Amino acid sequence: MISYDEQGHVLIDGLSADALAEQFGTPLYVYSADGFTSYFNAFQKAVSAVDASTHYAVKANSSLGILQILAAEGAGADIVSAGEMIRALKAGIEASDIVFSGVGKSDAELRFALDNGIGQINAESKAELERIGFIAAEMGVVAPVALRVNVDVDAKSHEKISTGQKDTKFGISVADGQAEQLYHWLCEHPHLRACGLAVHIGSQLTSLEPFEMAYTELLAVADRLREAGYDVPVLDLGGGLGVDYHNFSHPDFARYGEMVTRIFGNRGYKLGFEPGRSIAADNGVLLTRILYTKAGEDKRFVIVDGAMNDLIRPTLYEAYHHIEPTRPASKHDQPADIVGPVCETGDYLGRGRELADVGRGDVLMVRSAGAYGAVMMSNYNTRPEAAEILIRAGKAEVLRPRRTVEDLLKAENMLSG
Repeated sequence: MISYDEQGHVLIDGLSADALAEQFGTPLYVYSADGFTSYFNAFQKAVSAVDASTHYAVKANSSLGILQILAAEGAGADIVSAGEMIRALKAGIEASDIVFSGVGKSDAELRFALDNGIGQINAESKAELERIGFIAAEMGVVAPVALRVNVDVDAKSHEKISTGQKDTKFGISVADGQAEQLYHWLCEHPHLRACGLAVHIGSQLTSLEPFEMAYTELLAVADRLREAGYDVPVLDLGGGLGVDYHNFSHPDFARYGEMVTRIFGNRGYKLGFEPGRSIAADNGVLLTRILYTKAGEDKRFVIVDGAMNDLIRPTLYEAYHHIEPTRPASKHDQPADIVGPVCETGDYLGRGRELADVGRGDVLMVRSAGAYGAVMMSNYNTRPEAAEILIRAGKAEVLRPRRTVEDLLKAENMLSG
């Protein structure tokens, strides 16, 4: 996606980053269509030795244009809200290829999903199972449900994106046979169809060891259920494969696929996968323009027009994104904090960086921003969100235009009288 011309200027799929910033304004998200398709197909190839379905995790990047691209490559969708399901359907993904995850599905969302023929609902508690059964009976349908289990595996990632331990809100514990007992109940319910078991231990896992521990535990539970005479057609393995935010090496899909094949090959289970970050992150950048530079006692402050409302990951997760100028410049020997205009000390894109000698009007590129970037934007400080564009076949297409303050105010009402 990223390359450099002979003078050292940044190119995004062959187009000048500076020219894109000038044409579309900043802050600006830029995505690579070729990147999304190549990463998705690389993942598909990596798990091709097993009977598998791949459902892209919409929460990572829910742009309609991105979903259209992935739908054309055969992707299903993993969703966590009715809104995401509407996006997936609009983008051309069949309802039967959609998995509904999440711990807090409302009655209205469940009815919408069932009414539209959802392929699988991942239930995360007995209370939720009972509610799905009640609503399905009321509608006169049979709901396809998988039971998400909690295998108590530490993903060894940031605590806010780790979901596989017993002290999180996710899944039903496998300890003391809880999950197995609930699966028995699920199989006997007249308005629920048992699809199998699901597991997801977190996001941004850079080691395969936690995956292997979780998958081995999941397989043991599934095998015990089968031995007891219960049908367990699908094992949904979730997502979570991490990306290299520092060095930009491609996710090692092949090694992951080899591990999956070794554990599940010839075991007679259909497998489900829900990659998100590993498909999206490296295939998007955020362009932001420098407003001012400010000399502090022991560092520089580089103040840009992109803020925590445009990319909240550094503030929320202490996440690292590589930041570099889009034009060649000499290195500066004083560290710099890249900060935004929002009135919060936590409003920064990077801290303590060895940034080149840049100044007002220069453009900076924040790399690996294709996942959990634009989807988490807000209008804090009444700031319109960054625009989003896609590079496809050598041309830039607007996926989401930049809104104005007037656009934001139209969504609100003044008091009457």
